[in-house]
Amino acid sequence: MSEEELVARTPEPATVSSLTKDLRALGVRNGSTLLVHSSLSAIGFVAGGAHAVVLALQETLGEPGTLVMPTLSSSLSDPAAWAHPPVPAAWFEAIRSEWPAFDPDMTPTREMGAVVECFRSQRDALRSNHPSDSFCALGPLAARIVSDHSLSSSLGEGSPLARLYDLDSSVLLLGVGYGSNTSFHLAEYRAKWSSKKYVAGGAPVLVKGERRWQRYEDLDLESDDFAALGADFERDTNAVVTGRVGLAECRLMSQRSAVDYAVGWIEEHRT
Repeated sequence: MSEEELVARTPEPATVSSLTKDLRALGVRNGSTLLVHSSLSAIGFVAGGAHAVVLALQETLGEPGTLVMPTLSSSLSDPAAWAHPPVPAAWFEAIRSEWPAFDPDMTPTREMGAVVECFRSQRDALRSNHPSDSFCALGPLAARIVSDHSLSSSLGEGSPLARLYDLDSSVLLLGVGYGSNTSFHLAEYRAKWSSKKYVAGGAPVLVKGERRWQRYEDLDLESDDFAALGADFERDTNAVVTGRVGLAECRLMSQRSAVDYAVGWIEEHRT
């Protein structure tokens, strides 16, 4: 969406103060731990853009709260599996041997949006050390959430998602749908279905200061059914609060409730 279109669809600009008011009305509480998935354009025109959105989230959570966002960088993966877009097989070796190793400070996110890029750039933000599926956190619980991120459990028991589950955190879908809810991936690791499988992968990482193409196995993740899963979760439980932040349609939920429901739903619906 162009800036001109964004201005045209916005009755009045959102601000740090108006966004903070909307977040509090939705149910985001001071001192909570919150995982946020966001779309800046869905909010409408924001005075201050992504910077203002991050400030509003932090203001709402306050100093005792911990803010978390996925900082995924899917390009740091095996090019043989790329599909959006694919690259010629003749390029694989150059990519595997020359692509810079993951650096939590420098490696940009891919297709995560301006809010995430702004948030991860803050001086005190901590980022987990997974080349393709890192998370960033800021607040008293940040180190506990992002430390020891397992290479072969990108979104499973060895990931920040499991630490957020342990902390009974909340999830905010800010202008995005259930297809963006990474917590459902944690349920995939815990659920059992007949076609569940693990696949080989690889990524450029630093091992004792040396760049290395590291091969590993991880769960073959799916998300095509997350929209249907989310709709059923919302219909069957009282765990989702809906509202608007700016113009964005939002959903606030207990991460633990979402994961627990998703385990059963996946086992019932996947073959």
